[in-house]
Amino acid sequence: MTKKIEVKGQVVDDMTGEFFNMFDLASTYPKMINDILNKGDDDEDVEVDVASPGGDVFAASEIYTALMSYQGSITVNVQGLAASAASVIAMAGDKVRMSPTAQMMIHKAWTNVQGNSDDLAHASDMMNKTDQSISSAYQHKTGKSQDELLDLMKNETWITAQDAVDQGFADEIMFDDSKELQVANSIFPLPNKEKIKQAMAVLQKNNTKKKPVTNDDLRQKKLAILLQK
Repeated sequence: MTKKIEVKGQVVDDMTGEFFNMFDLASTYPKMINDILNKGDDDEDVEVDVASPGGDVFAASEIYTALMSYQGSITVNVQGLAASAASVIAMAGDKVRMSPTAQMMIHKAWTNVQGNSDDLAHASDMMNKTDQSISSAYQHKTGKSQDELLDLMKNETWITAQDAVDQGFADEIMFDDSKELQVANSIFPLPNKEKIKQAMAVLQKNNTKKKPVTNDDLRQKKLAILLQK
């Protein structure tokens, strides 16, 4: 049996999450995730559906750590936007799948601060270390260098589904089977599977027509599809 987790709404701490629940407001918080992970067997597969603008960096870190520590296989499905802290959570998937219409957004952490120059310098140092911590999750998934990731975060980078796969933030695009790898052990090239599907569609369409179709007509259509003409 597969455990289902929804990362929806803002990512918040436990107290804020419980408060949001009182008003039926969508949120994601560590206790909610841990409660689901701790139910049933500890090696059951987990599916995590993500559509969130992000939120609390440290709450996201707790959730990321809980998912990474889980013994079973974790599949993350990015359904819409996985931004900021939500993109960090997404990096915990053994397999990360992006909807073709989904996006990720990564950026440097931000905060509100006031005080004297020492306070501001301390806050700046803390934020730099927070950015390095965030980039570690991306680095573990993508294999990119921290400098490259920090640069992407600095520029508030928006990443489409194909870009996410190309750069290693995701493993595949959902609903896309057109790139299925075909392995052959033959001295002759095999016809493309997608072209075969198209040929079968032509055959089925012609079988429903009342007008008789000659074998030569069908042969020409099939050859045209297979040869990509």
